[in-house]
Amino acid sequence: MNIFKRYIDNSKDNPKGLWFKRKTYGWGWTPVTLEGWVITFVYIFLLILFVSQFNATSTVIDAIVLFFLPGSIITGIFFYILYKKGEKPRWQWGKRKK
Repeated sequence: MNIFKRYIDNSKDNPKGLWFKRKTYGWGWTPVTLEGWVITFVYIFLLILFVSQFNATSTVIDAIVLFFLPGSIITGIFFYILYKKGEKPRWQWGKRKK
């Protein structure tokens, strides 16, 4: 079975309407609704935006102020959304048996 078919099957099995579901293999989440994908892309866009603020003359203080501080805040917000709108995380290896 190919990976895309497994992803589609996993995302269709969503009676609670969760934005993020547990990954089939490993620990973490994967977006399964439009809202989940939008939140994920906004998070990635913001990280890229903060990284793009650096140049060759950036100092360590610039790195802390321009990336690490705001990056930590948006990562915290992203993980809060994952916990609130996603399944409870746990390690799993393959599809759960019912």
